[in-house]
Amino acid sequence: MQFWFFSIALAAGVAVLILRAATRKNGSAGQNSDLMVYRDQLAEVDRDEARGIIDAEDAERARIEISRRILGADREGSDGKARTGGGLVFPALLLLAGLLGAGALYMRIGAPGYPDLPISERISRADAFRAGRPSQADAVAQTVLPPAPEPDAAYLDLMTKLRAAVAENPDDETGQRLLARNEAALGNYAAAGAAQEKLLALLGDRATAADFATLADIYILATGGYVSPEADQALAAALARDPSNGTARFYMGLMWAQTGRPDLAFRFWRPLLEEGPSDAPWIAPIRSQIDLVARAAGVNYTAPDAEGPDAADIAAAAEMSAEERQTMIRNMVEGLSGRLASEGGSASEWARLIIALGVLGEGDRARAIWSEAQGIFADRPDDLASLRAAAVQAGIAE
Repeated sequence: MQFWFFSIALAAGVAVLILRAATRKNGSAGQNSDLMVYRDQLAEVDRDEARGIIDAEDAERARIEISRRILGADREGSDGKARTGGGLVFPALLLLAGLLGAGALYMRIGAPGYPDLPISERISRADAFRAGRPSQADAVAQTVLPPAPEPDAAYLDLMTKLRAAVAENPDDETGQRLLARNEAALGNYAAAGAAQEKLLALLGDRATAADFATLADIYILATGGYVSPEADQALAAALARDPSNGTARFYMGLMWAQTGRPDLAFRFWRPLLEEGPSDAPWIAPIRSQIDLVARAAGVNYTAPDAEGPDAADIAAAAEMSAEERQTMIRNMVEGLSGRLASEGGSASEWARLIIALGVLGEGDRARAIWSEAQGIFADRPDDLASLRAAAVQAGIAE
């Protein structure tokens, strides 16, 4: 009701001001100015006569002429007042049409009947939602993940040996670290989380921001992208040790976006996107969502342009038919695939290949490349995060 009360009051105030302006006779300011001039002229005549500049006869003639002009101006003012009554009709109709149009527009695109929701109330609700959201265990129980790609037999044999070695020596930090990474690569997130938790316990105060960010990453992957309270705690621990940790900043922004605080999500994501580098694992997911987050936060924001082909590439592609462009993309993909198979390459190149295969609709090949890349970059968590983001963008992972 407060919205309607203030809206109606504001509209009424504006209407009064418009109609009041319309009732003023045209030229009233000019007529008042003329009268002031004439009065000044009468006073000047009196002064000139007193100083002997003009005689009494000329002074009287001047007074008569000025008085005639004053009467004429006053008569014109009276006529203007008589004409103002009919001048109200058009302004009133125009004002009524504007009010009706504004009301109709609001009924179409507004939210009639929606209760007032001040910012403080929204923040309070978001805080309550965040405090009551499901735990890691509850979220895992409710999450159904797609089946992980089947690794080759040699990799499975190595994993069997690694598990046995860690079981025999559970206090070996290197073994727990390797076990956590490789279990996560296989999609065994429960085992990966247990190994990472054990590693953090062994490290104690020596645990780094990357160690806690890795634990949060495992938790979030296990829930299909949901940031649980346990993952939230791991992210807070990572940022306490290194506020610049990119993985922790990205996931912390995701947590705020999921809990109704797009304003805080935007504060985390905007600097990450603008700082780069362009092949950082969080760039693609941030770029795909930051426009929505900015609008929800009430921020007018335009993301910086993404790196892409140069002007010559664009001009050449513009002259091709759809079939020619598809062939060109496929040739580029095949060339990149062959080079990575024979020479290897960076994680960003493997990620580019996964995304390109997803665009071409070759999901099976993209999954195979994703599985192969996980083995190659198993001991490099930042690169694995970049590859995982590419797999999500290609639609072959969640």
